[in-house]
Amino acid sequence: MTLAQSLRGFGQRSRTVAFAAVLVLLAAAAIVLVQPDPPRAYGHGGLTFPATRTYACYRDGIDHGTGGNVEPVNPACVQALAENGNYPFYNWFGNLISDAGGRHQEIIPDGNLCGPKAEFSAFRRGGTDWPTTQLSPGATVTFQYNAWAKHPGTWYQYVTRDGWDPSQPLRWSDLEAAPFNQITNPPLRSGGPEGDEYFWDVTLPNKSGRHIIYSIWQRSDSAEAFYNCSDVIFGTGGGEPTPTPTPTPTPTPTPTPTPSPSDPTTGAACVVDYTRPNVWPGGFTANVVIHNETAVPVAGWELHWQFANGETVAQAWNSTHVQSGSAVTFSAAAWNSTIGHHSSVSFGFNGNGTAATPTGVTLNGTSCSLN
Repeated sequence: MTLAQSLRGFGQRSRTVAFAAVLVLLAAAAIVLVQPDPPRAYGHGGLTFPATRTYACYRDGIDHGTGGNVEPVNPACVQALAENGNYPFYNWFGNLISDAGGRHQEIIPDGNLCGPKAEFSAFRRGGTDWPTTQLSPGATVTFQYNAWAKHPGTWYQYVTRDGWDPSQPLRWSDLEAAPFNQITNPPLRSGGPEGDEYFWDVTLPNKSGRHIIYSIWQRSDSAEAFYNCSDVIFGTGGGEPTPTPTPTPTPTPTPTPTPSPSDPTTGAACVVDYTRPNVWPGGFTANVVIHNETAVPVAGWELHWQFANGETVAQAWNSTHVQSGSAVTFSAAAWNSTIGHHSSVSFGFNGNGTAATPTGVTLNGTSCSLN
């Protein structure tokens, strides 16, 4: 074989090896390109009505904070922020166990039901100062569950038994043995207070006073499960150590025809901000901020107005309410009963109807301007 023939053979072999190497690289690249993304590990969601503890504290913090900071005023929420920091506030929808797989009672010890993981440990605490949602015993209401990440599954709603001790962290034995409500793959809609939400009608149990509604969402496409503790008051009494409707300070012993400016319980000049962040056919969400424009605090506040087009209040938070026809009165909750001088309080509600602007707004009997 001549040198020229040897060189030609070497060149052919080199081209063959190079071509094979290119094919290997292209095949590897193709594998990388078609490799599917890993499935999302976690879904997220939580009850916005009746509000779970984490959501109620998040709203309390955001409503009273500035620049997106959480600055709660409810004492239980303040303590939760001090213990856990702001993570469970901004991640109020992430109270979960990723590998629960239906083993809820097996893997969650007594006392940890409201915060199974350490990041939410502050929300395990017992006590009667958590924000509450007022409910009517036996009524049919619409539960709203934020769909931060959408997944199929089943929701189980339990309620505390009569005679349970709200001052202690929730135990499994505090709950009724069977859920009073259960639903699989409820419908989804937009326009909830925090965006897309699952919703379904629930007939409430015939309870009275303070209770916890304990909701478990077990995903069917994953072992992940979510846990919500919603503090509720069935009826108007509330089951509080001291009745909520009782006015706080006693009136001045010698009343005068003109209210004294130093009397904190009299009506105060005020400005009310009324916004409707979400409106859908037949309903709406409203946020209300009451500004006390005087130099003295307003204790035991009551905000009254007339609905213009027959709207009704379906569900309220950070307040209690009484409605008669088109007239509605919102009263202070236990933790926001006083509006400081040149300060404000806020509450919200879901309404039925056309979301027209209310009229005749008064705070403790004194006319307010409405924004």
